Amino acid sequence: MTPRVSLPEARKDAPRIATPESEGLDFDAIYSEYFPFVWRCLRGHGVAEAALDDAAQEVFVVVHRRLASFRGESAVRTWLYGIVRNVASNQRRGAARRAMAPLDEAMPSASPGPDAKAQDAEAAAFVAGFVAALDDKKRDVFVLAVLEELGIPEVAGMLDVPLNTAYTRLRAVRAEFRRALAERGETP
Repeated sequence: MTPRVSLPEARKDAPRIATPESEGLDFDAIYSEYFPFVWRCLRGHGVAEAALDDAAQEVFVVVHRRLASFRGESAVRTWLYGIVRNVASNQRRGAARRAMAPLDEAMPSASPGPDAKAQDAEAAAFVAGFVAALDDKKRDVFVLAVLEELGIPEVAGMLDVPLNTAYTRLRAVRAEFRRALAERGETP
């Protein structure tokens, strides 16, 4: 017959497992710190303006559900970006399936005049179209390095690619963007 080991005795020698709580990760803190990053990345990945709030909520529902299993093998921002990519991909597929035009919520505001709004909308549509035409690898670099203005070493780490690969992708996507601007008749 094998001797019984009481539970407290068994835990004394067991290695300490880091949990999100023991590492100081708190959902509210993550939400407060990273919500703007998540929202901008979703927008950069082509999520429709009308669906941004829902997509951001979906990201943080996933974060809340999976925070306890986050092992800290990557930075929180890297982990979040992976979730953002998946949610954005699902949103784009869903929007394509529904093929619905977004609702136009014309609300009075103190924003710039119609000309400035039209120019901003035209520029945003151009960038959104450009991003939509990119393959996933270039889209990731464009969103993180150009739109989010993160350094290439951080981008390479987030995407788990060699530093030179990240630089090469950045050069290629910048050249494509310049060509797209030139075709549009604008200078970079």
